[in-house]
Amino acid sequence: MKIIAGTDEVGRGSLAGPVVAAAVILKKKINNLADSKIISPKKRIELAKLILQNSYYAYGIVSNQKIDEINILNASLLAMKRAILKLPVKPTEVLIDGAHKPDLEISMKPIIGGDSTEDAISAASIIAKVFRDDLMISYEKEYPEYKFKKNKGYGTKDHLQALRVYGSCEIHRKTFKGVLTK
Repeated sequence: MKIIAGTDEVGRGSLAGPVVAAAVILKKKINNLADSKIISPKKRIELAKLILQNSYYAYGIVSNQKIDEINILNASLLAMKRAILKLPVKPTEVLIDGAHKPDLEISMKPIIGGDSTEDAISAASIIAKVFRDDLMISYEKEYPEYKFKKNKGYGTKDHLQALRVYGSCEIHRKTFKGVLTK
């Protein structure tokens, strides 16, 4: 029996926080799945609840320090690998959003734009985004000057201005262009 998982990562272009991947094996069809970037935050949260109730899933997280150490591509692949290995059911094939695949002894199919065409990848994209957004929002209390609740760590005008004024904080990716250290 074929067991198909989808995996995707989020936070790749962020200036702060981890990169988060999710791996999902859908137990049943879920309507209206799409790339998390084109779904409204409210709809993403609704879909994430449905996905979590109707799938096997796992997350892989790679810290900003590790991203600085091994680069964002390798960190993204490591996050995917961690998510896939944590799945409670072993997939026979993994569909991956993008051109690169992690080093695992499982059949893998990289699909460019897969988060828009494959339900399992879309589902992974959605739950990873909701998980990471919640994590970045939680950093707002500790680092209010960076407005992580609003920008989720991405390089918005306000975030870049805060970096100019305050320098970087503990969760910033020091090797990323735009992150200034004081």
